[in-house]
Amino acid sequence: MFRKILVTGGAGFVGSHLLEELVRGNHEVTVIDNASTGRIENLSHLGQRGRLVKGDIRDMIAVRDALQGIDAILHLAAIISVPYSMKHPEETYEVNVQGTRNLLEASLRGNVEKFIYVSTCGVYGEPKYLPIDERHPTSPISPYAESKLKAEQACTEFHEAYGLKITILRPFNIYGPRQRHDQYGGVIARFIERLQGGQPPVIYGDGRQTRDFIYVQDAVSALMLALSRDSAVGRILNVATGVPTSINQLAHLLIGLFGVEGVKPQRRPPRLGDIRDSYADIKEATLHLGFEPQFSLEEGLAALLQDMPS
Repeated sequence: MFRKILVTGGAGFVGSHLLEELVRGNHEVTVIDNASTGRIENLSHLGQRGRLVKGDIRDMIAVRDALQGIDAILHLAAIISVPYSMKHPEETYEVNVQGTRNLLEASLRGNVEKFIYVSTCGVYGEPKYLPIDERHPTSPISPYAESKLKAEQACTEFHEAYGLKITILRPFNIYGPRQRHDQYGGVIARFIERLQGGQPPVIYGDGRQTRDFIYVQDAVSALMLALSRDSAVGRILNVATGVPTSINQLAHLLIGLFGVEGVKPQRRPPRLGDIRDSYADIKEATLHLGFEPQFSLEEGLAALLQDMPS
């Protein structure tokens, strides 16, 4: 098992949970993060087993510094906001594509043994069939999703041309503690923020649109399995629960967990570009990773609310 691991974007939502798991497993962890959206306080648990390189993956000098002595990379650093990517497509490309290429090139020179790339279900675009499996056509509809697909292609190129052991993961809608409530957060974080403030959640459209929500600890489990399973090398794998949940169901669950049953969601017109339905087929992840989600949506939401400061 790899001992010296680099996590890019380790100060972010998913990255910080991953770090906790790695530290618990007695790995030596290096983090590279420019703190543009991540929070340095999320790294407080690193202690003596970790090192922080405060830098940008576009900076090859910082990347080479971070990769010193590294056995494996878990690459999460990215611009992930779709609205931000629409306004800043060139920066999104530079970070998500060129930054990934920098890491791939440095990995070859540094003899990195395994490279796990965290992509997105957004590369599929509007589903042509459900559930979405890994053979589904890719048709990204934002600069963010387009850049993640191009980064995937770079990873595949380095695997096929140079033998770099790469696994690509496509997570669906991850939620959990430390998720931001702004444009970088998801619908669950925004619903919770509204309910905490005594306001009803806002639903765009009829609320029947579906998503596949996966608790962050389950997503971290998939990352850890990808690190350890050679059967996943060279593969693209969905990370999800395989269970569709409508936005109406989500709102009802959270209203119940907050104990405010009389609250009715506010309805607003549908948003342009929103995908109607999205949920995954996870048979490949089960086969090649041994991945089995442990948290139902209700269990995950309850764990999230319990973890929040009172």
